[in-house]
Amino acid sequence: MCLGIPGQIVEVTDADNLMAMAEVSGVRREVNVACVVANDPEALVGSWALIHVGFAMSLIDEDEAAKTLEALRGLGEAQETLEAMAQGDAALEGTS
Repeated sequence: MCLGIPGQIVEVTDADNLMAMAEVSGVRREVNVACVVANDPEALVGSWALIHVGFAMSLIDEDEAAKTLEALRGLGEAQETLEAMAQGDAALEGTS
């Protein structure tokens, strides 16, 4: 399964090679914007994109980005709960 994480393009770092800095949940990472650039890479600054393995794969609006980030946070919390339950089950099995 491919998972794109919303990130906001905050600056163009290398226009010739279509590289930009994206901020994803407070973390900045350089990404390739070749898949989403129309003409001028600078026009992407401020835009939201789905980021996957170092590439901006598609542009999304800010509302969609917020909803996706919230859903991902919820999945993270669910995963933490499942892991805690598994650890609890393993501990109980060890005491039987």
